[in-house]
Amino acid sequence: MRAALAFVAVAVALAACGPEGREAGPRPESPYLAAEFVSVADGSRLPLRRWQADGSPHAVILGVHGFNDYSNAFAAAAGTWTAAGVTVYSFDQRGFGAADAPGIWPGAATMVDDLADVAEAVVERHPALPVYVVGVSMGGAVAMVGLADRRLPGIAGTVLVGPAVWARETMPLSHRATLWLAARTVPWLRLGGRGLGIRPSDNVEMLRALGADPLIVKETRVDTMQGVVDLMDRAYAAAPAVVEPVLLLYGANDEIIPREPTGSTVCRRGGPWRVGVYPDGWHMLLRDRKAGVVHTDILAWIDDPAVPLPSGAEEEARSFFACPGERDTGVAGVFGSEPE
Repeated sequence: MRAALAFVAVAVALAACGPEGREAGPRPESPYLAAEFVSVADGSRLPLRRWQADGSPHAVILGVHGFNDYSNAFAAAAGTWTAAGVTVYSFDQRGFGAADAPGIWPGAATMVDDLADVAEAVVERHPALPVYVVGVSMGGAVAMVGLADRRLPGIAGTVLVGPAVWARETMPLSHRATLWLAARTVPWLRLGGRGLGIRPSDNVEMLRALGADPLIVKETRVDTMQGVVDLMDRAYAAAPAVVEPVLLLYGANDEIIPREPTGSTVCRRGGPWRVGVYPDGWHMLLRDRKAGVVHTDILAWIDDPAVPLPSGAEEEARSFFACPGERDTGVAGVFGSEPE
């Protein structure tokens, strides 16, 4: 049982609603940005990082980190984006990084509320600029649910980087049954992923740095695993309702979120998504050894969502994700136009 649980933990964590949780309270306040935190509607203060654009910015990116990670996940990409005139924000979601109660699942509804509040505050701070959400793994799942629930009205577009869509219906029965039993018997049990041989990235130095970072959650509670799987269920189901502009990026070597649920998510999308696949990419696309290619593609999509990605990642996606009944012409079907 321990091995099966650890597999589930790493498969979402390293992208990367239990019995114990810290959901938000009443929400009487207006969200606002401060120098080192963002205050959300229930008065909670979430740690905030900001990278100012070089010169006058022409766009803003709001980064939403993955499971067991925190806002520093966007530090490397921010160097490329700010040099190109894009201001970048990222915040520690509840239960992660320097936010309160690290390792305790806050609840999917609270996470979506927080993202909606932070997005509102960023849009208010930059009313004349387009604001884009870049959600990584779990952050992508939160963004998908927010989009499907129409909670992000001021956002110009969303980038989903290896989104966490490994829903229960796409998992082996053994994983579902083990998680179900453990969540009801040992919800407090903490598990890690050492020895499983799962690689989230080819950037070994970066992974070693994460291992030494005290703000990275190293062991995951069983009830938190159940919570993130609940979130992935919602994100997977949300795909047909996401009709806003989306760029979905996936690494062909991703060992964290499997290819099959990601492909099914793409094929069930509700709007004109663009999709790119990187043959040398892993799950942590923004921090892989060849992450610069991904950073540049995201900038290109922000500048003009109708132009093919400079890397040619859409060409790879045409054969990697084959959706029945869709044409393979230019950026049609999965790669740009409305689904048939």
